[in-house]
Amino acid sequence: MTDSLRANTASQEGRLRNTQAEPAPADTDDRPIVLVGMMGAGKTTIGRHLAKALNREFVDLDLALEARCGVPVAVIFEIEGEAGFRKRETQLLDHYSQQKGIVLATGGGAVLAEVNRAMLKQRGLVVYLRANSDELYQRVARDRQRPLLQTDNPRARVAELLTQRAPLYEEVATLTFDTGSTPIPQAVQQLVSLLKQTRIRDEHRTS
Repeated sequence: MTDSLRANTASQEGRLRNTQAEPAPADTDDRPIVLVGMMGAGKTTIGRHLAKALNREFVDLDLALEARCGVPVAVIFEIEGEAGFRKRETQLLDHYSQQKGIVLATGGGAVLAEVNRAMLKQRGLVVYLRANSDELYQRVARDRQRPLLQTDNPRARVAELLTQRAPLYEEVATLTFDTGSTPIPQAVQQLVSLLKQTRIRDEHRTS
């Protein structure tokens, strides 16, 4: 894939974010809040609501990558392969993981590269959105835009990917949150409370 993929300007990325708002007065920790987890874990949906609740900007890493390249993730996979996609993903993660006051939803495989995991652990407050393989499969079963699920047995593929990636999500996570069947508004309220507790604990450790 040539650099013609970069034809879309930064303004296109901007349209993928929530309108910038002033940080909430109580939100004194401006580290990026980074959501990791499997496809179907709810990173984008919960991320948008969480950003709104915290008066933060929301960025979806996959959508930002699509805007920069001008084509869907599936096309990047098709032309450059997974290795090419992962290289671009790392470059963009490096950029956004240094941005203060955002909620960043990563792709399911963002934790695969050691360099990515190091960036996440050093720069962000990382939330692992956890769900079991059956829950994940039910959420993504009809999604035809998932390159890694283009297989004869997508259910087994989801279970396989979860087995491979769960230890990596746990490695980078500041905290783990089970998405389960909790309605989004309640889940976000619970997550906001957990984030607050985590910040208070971190402040006590450094004081």
